[in-house]
Amino acid sequence: MTLSKQQLTTLYCEDYVLWIEETLEQLRDRNYDQVDWENLLEEIEDMSKRERSSLRSNLAMTLLHLLKWEFQPELRTGSWAGSITEHRTRILDILEDSPSLKNYLPEAILWAYPRTRRQGKNETGLPLEVFPAECPYAIADILNDDFLPGEDENGR
Repeated sequence: MTLSKQQLTTLYCEDYVLWIEETLEQLRDRNYDQVDWENLLEEIEDMSKRERSSLRSNLAMTLLHLLKWEFQPELRTGSWAGSITEHRTRILDILEDSPSLKNYLPEAILWAYPRTRRQGKNETGLPLEVFPAECPYAIADILNDDFLPGEDENGR
């Protein structure tokens, strides 16, 4: 079924998945005059925003558990280590799919770290001043599966 541009625009609000399928059909058929360009461009822009948001969110969780690991060594658990591994993997997957986001990592850390520091204070009950004001971890360490702060090379 071929829908008009107006029908596609209406469909965007009523059935998002069908809108995507119909828009793809219009593009595949090179029926560019019937494409709902306004909503399509908005969706493409939102895709980029979602990828950046996902990167920041996974970075924040990694940083949170690195801080907890470093500053509450007596409470270290496999759950914390597992969370660090899981979120590092998610970050690496995002960077593999979108290598240009590697350039965004410093900015993402600047965004995530102050929030993570406050969350670390709230979750641990430690004073905010215990956590460094600036992110204490290099990007390479944040992404390194073998790095856990406060441990030597033998994992102690």
